[in-house]
Amino acid sequence: MELGRVEGTIVSTAKVDRLHGQKLMLINLVNPDIKPTSNYVVAVDSVGAGKGEIVLVVRGSSARQTQSMQNVPTDASIIAIVDSVELKGKILYNKAKG
Repeated sequence: MELGRVEGTIVSTAKVDRLHGQKLMLINLVNPDIKPTSNYVVAVDSVGAGKGEIVLVVRGSSARQTQSMQNVPTDASIIAIVDSVELKGKILYNKAKG
């Protein structure tokens, strides 16, 4: 799993049938301190994430392990919206505080 910030959405009207109805998001992967890495990935959103939110992204075969992602041709999926990140007793990110 990797942490990332939702930077935007991807719109594609021409796509394979199994991607119809799936929301595609542009994710900027972040370090544990929530600083951006400028490494981007396009991920299928399976949890209803929004722009600016910190999310957990899985890639490879793990991206298709949930019920809703089976048979979807993706190698990256958003599987969680992060509420907080704590490292060594210090809160690095708290969604409630922005």
